[in-house]
Amino acid sequence: MKKNLKITIDKSSGFCFGVVYAIEMAEDILENEDYLYCLGDIVHNDEEVERLKNKGLRIINHDDLQNLHNEKILIRAHGEAPSTYQLALKNKLILIDASCPVVLKLQNRIKNSFEEKEQILIWGEHGHAEVIGLHGQTNNQAIVFQDLAELDNVQLPNKITLYSQTTKSTDKFYQIKDELLSRGYDLRANDTICRQVSNRYSELEEFVANYDKIVFVSGKKSSNGKVLYNVCKKYNPNTYFVSSVEEIEIDWFENNDKVGICGATSTPMWLMELVKSELENK
Repeated sequence: MKKNLKITIDKSSGFCFGVVYAIEMAEDILENEDYLYCLGDIVHNDEEVERLKNKGLRIINHDDLQNLHNEKILIRAHGEAPSTYQLALKNKLILIDASCPVVLKLQNRIKNSFEEKEQILIWGEHGHAEVIGLHGQTNNQAIVFQDLAELDNVQLPNKITLYSQTTKSTDKFYQIKDELLSRGYDLRANDTICRQVSNRYSELEEFVANYDKIVFVSGKKSSNGKVLYNVCKKYNPNTYFVSSVEEIEIDWFENNDKVGICGATSTPMWLMELVKSELENK
């Protein structure tokens, strides 16, 4: 017997402009060519990556890049370190650069700080593609940390400069800033969080309050997805995280529940539509 769920998709959810730009660029090329190499997953969403692979996108890593010559390579929205561009010149690779403008601006700011001999701290996720690119602007000499506790045993000069990965929480950034100031550092803090991402917090806070249950759709590798899921969970404890329709459990819902569907800035709208369709058939 159907649960008669009343389902709404959050209109503000879906790809940010940086991801839209990278995917459109890939699709335009694949309309005329059989394949295109992409350095790393074009977006942190397995379902969307699989869709593009079926069109001819070939995902490679930095080791693969060493062995390619005279090929086209797409640089995704997360950006790349200078060493990637140097290798491209050496191997005669044509780079299709879809780096997000917000990330490129941040890379330039960090590079300028490094050239001014500032001690740079980058708050970001270890191993995240964007953070690797930011770190590369400092010849990998900046200190990257996910949590303030990581700095407890690090000898820092009194004067430090703080930057952030673009998809982190604004509130947490200012907590870190205040804590570093309270420790007596002469701190230059740069709020470099993308406003298209940070504005989503208040939008989601309002959206999730209107529903009995929330289904948050995101790839498990999405840093932004983890942050936004926690926002949803905070303001509506009946929030469930799924990466695909196969993960939906009908036991989550009562008859006639109002259900809201939302997602990360790396979640395609077609996937949220698929989740909606699946729930309508439950």
